[in-house]
Amino acid sequence: MSRLFGSVRARATLAATLVVAVALVAAGTAVLLSLRSNLLGEAGTQAERSAREVAAELSVGTPYGDLSLDVDDRPVQVVDEAGRLVAASEDLERISGTGVAAVKPLPAATGERGGDDDDRGGDDDDSGESLEPGEIGERTTVGDGSATIDGDTEDYRFAAVPVETRDKSRLTVYAGAPLSAEHGAVDTALTVMLIGFPALLAVVAWVTWLVTRRALRPVEGIRREMAAITASEDLARRVPVPGTHDEVARLASTTNETLAALESSVERQRRFVADASHELRSPIASLRTQLEVAAAHPELLDLDGAVEDTVRLQRLAADLLLLARLDAGERPADARVDLAALARAQAQGRAGVGVRAGDAVAVAGSRGQLERVLANLLDNAQRHARSAVEVSVRRDGDVAVAAVADDGEGVPAADRERIFERFVRLDAARSRDDGGAGLGLAIARDVAVRHGGTLTVRDAPAGGALFELRLPVA
Repeated sequence: MSRLFGSVRARATLAATLVVAVALVAAGTAVLLSLRSNLLGEAGTQAERSAREVAAELSVGTPYGDLSLDVDDRPVQVVDEAGRLVAASEDLERISGTGVAAVKPLPAATGERGGDDDDRGGDDDDSGESLEPGEIGERTTVGDGSATIDGDTEDYRFAAVPVETRDKSRLTVYAGAPLSAEHGAVDTALTVMLIGFPALLAVVAWVTWLVTRRALRPVEGIRREMAAITASEDLARRVPVPGTHDEVARLASTTNETLAALESSVERQRRFVADASHELRSPIASLRTQLEVAAAHPELLDLDGAVEDTVRLQRLAADLLLLARLDAGERPADARVDLAALARAQAQGRAGVGVRAGDAVAVAGSRGQLERVLANLLDNAQRHARSAVEVSVRRDGDVAVAAVADDGEGVPAADRERIFERFVRLDAARSRDDGGAGLGLAIARDVAVRHGGTLTVRDAPAGGALFELRLPVA
């Protein structure tokens, strides 16, 4: 069963069919009840009309033998106040539902009663209606029963109408209307529903199945293309976007955006691995060469150079590890850090670096990573400054601002975003020995972004470059 309804298409078809089925059953039940109620009401009206016709004859003094009791083969009884049957339809053989079981009137002189007192209709006596001689009662009592006329037994709706004769005797006229039409109509309607409803549900299920197949066809196209992309590992491919401008089209567009972001991330990682391999190859090759020369000619060992290459290799490895942690989504610590004190500590011991920092300016984040940002900015400024570097810390509303300015040549406007890319060195800093690996500014911006801040560069007021770090105040 779970496999049968394991698709959205099957579940949608089943749900639509069930909803329509419930609606049809409710509507069919309402129709049948309404039809039955109307037909019963019509039968009651017909029975009352027949009873009042006989009552009208009695009110003008028509003898019992001259009454119109056999019109349309409907059962009619006339009962006196004592519950005796005084007149009835000629072919009436059996009757129930009127309270008087007798079907043949007896001569009044015999004193025999047409029915026991307990079997009296009693509705005329209990009606509380006071009638004048020759007056027909307004209130009509209606009930259901059955009667056998000339060998045919049917269900009837009986109406009881009281009438006061001219000799001041109270009579009750019972007249019935057959319910065969009501039963036939209800049975016919029920048969039509039992035949038509399953056919209609089959049509609904078939149409829903076709509509959902058409609606889900783009989804299947997206699934097939995603499977092909997974198998081929070609992230440059995109899923088809239907021109329907609906949820499926938006899903396809979002999927393509995700693929584009994934392709960009993978490409960035590939470039990172390639550039890291390239950058690591040079200090390792240089160090190996020096050690091989020293092994063959100990007197030619350049110890300072070997140490320098080792330190550069260590720094490069540390930078690569930090970038890897940042790319992995490492969240910075939520400690309070005094940015002004951090700037003073990083500037201490650096030649030509001035500090302008007043009161404490607290930010939230990782102390070690923020130290790395300021250290990288100061290292970059010192490499490009002619004579002086200045670091300042201030508060600007809800933002802490740390600025590092130098008096060098500055950064061309066209390169002010490119310098924050990994392994990028401007032409004036291409030397690996003097310009580093091109990771310092990339690390600084990544750390700033992950702390909810920004890192930008512009021209300093006195010339040179001004790097501005902006972080939310804690």
